[in-house]
Amino acid sequence: MSAQQKHVVIVAGAGPAGMAVAAALGKAGHEVIILNRDIKFGGLAEYGIFPSKLKLRGGLRKQYWELLGQPHVHYFGNVSIGKGKDLTVEDVRALGASAIVFSIGAQGTKAIGVEGDSAKGVYHAKDVVYHFNRLPGFGDRPFDMGKHVAVIGAGDVMVDIAHWLTRYKKVERVTAIVRRGPAERKYNPKEIRAICANMDLDGIKKEFDRIKDRLVAVGQNPDEIMKGLLEEFTKCEPTVSQTKMGFRFLASPKRILVDGHNQVRALEMEDNKLEPKGEDTAAVGLKHYYEFPCDSVVFAVGDKVDETVGLPYKGGMYVTCPNKTSNDPDDALFQAYDEASGKIVDGVFLAGWARKASEGLVGVAKRDGDWCAEVVLRYLATKTAANPANAVLEKLRMLLKERKSRPVDVRGLRALETAEKGHKGPTDCIGEFKFVTNQEMLAFIERVKA
Repeated sequence: MSAQQKHVVIVAGAGPAGMAVAAALGKAGHEVIILNRDIKFGGLAEYGIFPSKLKLRGGLRKQYWELLGQPHVHYFGNVSIGKGKDLTVEDVRALGASAIVFSIGAQGTKAIGVEGDSAKGVYHAKDVVYHFNRLPGFGDRPFDMGKHVAVIGAGDVMVDIAHWLTRYKKVERVTAIVRRGPAERKYNPKEIRAICANMDLDGIKKEFDRIKDRLVAVGQNPDEIMKGLLEEFTKCEPTVSQTKMGFRFLASPKRILVDGHNQVRALEMEDNKLEPKGEDTAAVGLKHYYEFPCDSVVFAVGDKVDETVGLPYKGGMYVTCPNKTSNDPDDALFQAYDEASGKIVDGVFLAGWARKASEGLVGVAKRDGDWCAEVVLRYLATKTAANPANAVLEKLRMLLKERKSRPVDVRGLRALETAEKGHKGPTDCIGEFKFVTNQEMLAFIERVKA
């Protein structure tokens, strides 16, 4: 590749999507600068998958280390983008790169929207996942769960939360609260193996008896559905606690009820029925309410992007181009778009959960990054390279120095990894030691460099 064709691309975010973009662009011969909010790379792969999946995390880390070891890839960790952060979107655009890809994940949190959601003992699932994965800011925060935990949701995140509660917190009972019925459960049957040894089978049968008339009313066969559910409880991991796991179907949380200390004591729930909706079903409230006692509530209700970053934003999402903009119709899906001017934001692209929040896990995010890289490569082929890498890097370093930021490079990450691997302290559920605050990590890195 000639010097004229060699472009500089900035990738904001070092999770599976961002690292896939960086790998593809680097392979094509371009210079890649990675800006990452966290000190460590990995994003969802480091802080969003269940801790016991060490083999998956280890394999991804190996790939990412290989990428960061390449001379045309430049890593800046501990650099946040947004209003009042280390850099603004305008700062990043002014650095002179040919293109910028934002793959910063869904850093915002959807409002729970239930009366009483500020009570003690109410948690968002993402915060709990961050806690048990030791993300700085969450790892050392207390999560007091009590004896009976209600988890709202029926997907893989619910299973991960229940896994942590049964295997590591060893609470007395976990109940998954599901708005629709058992036929509409969303989790992967392979994931349920982590907790199926703790299933309260008698309780599940009673739950089916409670709702069977409502299932029959929409043409569902309760016996067949229960048989299918119970058949998923095979190859269960050995139980290590007395925790009982169960379900409450056709139930919508309406209000969180508290004691005199603003601590959760119960959920006020509404009974639902199912109604056909195309080829699917919808939950419809029956206006029948009851109390469901519990000590804490975890809402697995999805995520949204961070509207304070400064990218065009609407309804929990960054805005992408609604119009076909090239010969390839997929290109528009990855281009940032300013609705006020009716124009694409030239050279600015979105990938992963920044493009489509909470869509799939590591594999889906990586695939989205690969697709985005193809779009960016088509874009770069139409452009003349703006500035050499050295000029962009020098400008970036000067700006971070002015802002008194504390960026972490690959050398700092290597020192950190060596220290964590050699640590003899407790590993808790995560199976490995991690520094729990940015302050600890930065202090160690700066001590090593001194």
